[in-house]
Amino acid sequence: MTYAQALGFLQQLAQFGYNFGLERIKELLRRAGSPQQKLKVIHIGGTNGKGSVAVMVNAILQKAGYRVGLFTSPHLHSYTERIRINGAAISETKMAALIEWFKPMLLAMVKEGYEHPTEFEVLTALALKYFADEKVDLVVLEVGLGGTIDSTNVITYPLVSVITNVGKDHMQYLGNTITAIARDKAGIIREHGIVITAAHHPEALAVISQICAQKEATLYRVGQDITWQQQYLSPSGGVFNYQGLLNSYTGLKVSLPGRHQLENAATAVAVIEAAVLHHGLKVNSSCIRHGLASAKWPGRLEIVHRQPLIILDGAHNYDGATSLRRALEEVFVYNNLILVIGMLADKEREKVVALLAPLAAAVIVTRPDNPRAGDWQSLVGVARGFVEQVEVIANISAALSRALALAAKTDLICVTGSLYTIASAREWFMKQNKEEFASQ
Repeated sequence: MTYAQALGFLQQLAQFGYNFGLERIKELLRRAGSPQQKLKVIHIGGTNGKGSVAVMVNAILQKAGYRVGLFTSPHLHSYTERIRINGAAISETKMAALIEWFKPMLLAMVKEGYEHPTEFEVLTALALKYFADEKVDLVVLEVGLGGTIDSTNVITYPLVSVITNVGKDHMQYLGNTITAIARDKAGIIREHGIVITAAHHPEALAVISQICAQKEATLYRVGQDITWQQQYLSPSGGVFNYQGLLNSYTGLKVSLPGRHQLENAATAVAVIEAAVLHHGLKVNSSCIRHGLASAKWPGRLEIVHRQPLIILDGAHNYDGATSLRRALEEVFVYNNLILVIGMLADKEREKVVALLAPLAAAVIVTRPDNPRAGDWQSLVGVARGFVEQVEVIANISAALSRALALAAKTDLICVTGSLYTIASAREWFMKQNKEEFASQ
């Protein structure tokens, strides 16, 4: 099976959509030899920031000399991005071989009366199998959606369970209240486990604390048990001080811009300290400093061009847009803002536009490359309530060209919304600015 054939087979599984429950993934992993039982896992969930925390934890552990598997989702340009060992994505050849290896099991399951595993379930199983085969020291596993019935929730005893925060997203699956969403995300908490959370909503904290008490799990709260203070922010990142479970640090540098990334970084350091304190991992202060400074996460306040300054940010929900607005106000210096936005129909699109559009001199509404885009043009009417110049351009390349035509060298173009929009934009800029991307 070639990579193209394997990818075709994998993408066919998208027809099964979101089909929650752990029965299929557990059965598939049983047939695959239960690779998850051979792994030491740090399990990271939450509404926003879980990917950023995952890459920071991964970077610190790598600096400490560990061989680390990292599983994140979604990808920007290739499925192989989701599965990495020490920063290197799984090869197309290896991924194709693993899909071919799993295919008979999938067909046998269906023949025996099981529902067909979904695309994400197969990717999760594939990642766990790959990490076990490669005998990695540790795995950093990002939750896909929710927690309780997410297919990553097959880890019996994670070293640390992390809930970055709880906000309103995926409400059609997780519930319409912070309490309901928090309860679902807290499904990754284990009996006598170690839990880190940066959740601030009182309702979310109440649920997480209650479940930890019920399961006799140890809970550490960023903002209470772990504290941090911002020193300064810049387009290239930020600096903060940290008081944690084991040590205090001054002048920790983060390579990801935005105040929210300082909190994500504090959460990542807390995760590392909890793993050191409770599981004896060997990580010194130098590894923490160098790991945070080296962590990269494309598509999150990522600068892809200068003069005019162009940033890409996957602020696909209201809380993400709140962090983006704060960064546009606190971090970046510019004359006029040109906002290019494309969001999926199942998000709080109107709230996001109402938050960001007032900052803009012009708004270009575009279409995410995904069937869930729905009535994407409806954002035009919302945006016109805040800014006079609003244009609608379906093709993302044409939308970006138009934004560049509108922008002076001292302006800022912000491309935001769905990660599908960000992926299309990033591919376009990579083609336009090969030298700039090659130097990153």
